[in-house]
Amino acid sequence: MSFKFTKDSQKRLETCDPRLQKIFARVIEVIDCTILEGHRPKNLQDMAFANGNSKVAWPNGKHNKLPSMAVDAAPCPIDWQKREPFVFFAGIVIGIAAEQGVKLRWGGDWDSDRDLKDQIFFDLPHFEILED
Repeated sequence: MSFKFTKDSQKRLETCDPRLQKIFARVIEVIDCTILEGHRPKNLQDMAFANGNSKVAWPNGKHNKLPSMAVDAAPCPIDWQKREPFVFFAGIVIGIAAEQGVKLRWGGDWDSDRDLKDQIFFDLPHFEILED
């Protein structure tokens, strides 16, 4: 089966670091998904922080850089009530990133210890580049 991004998803992805663009160009070949957000401007970061959807204020978020060092992506069809598709999707994304030599942190496992029960804040669509 062949998947491709919508124009909106592609436009959002283009605001991201080239490494994220390359990773998700491969991800979409494997699994249908959508790009929810790349770069996040100040007004949207302020809103996300105020609503508790982000733990960092502008300009400290990885989404706030241009190009964005973070992307929010979700498997299709999106079912916000089911966690399992996001976990499965994250495994694919992290695996593809590793193949490309990029270390990602996922918002379902912030400490990257593979224990998903020790998190206090879940942001299942969130992936960000970790740089040493």
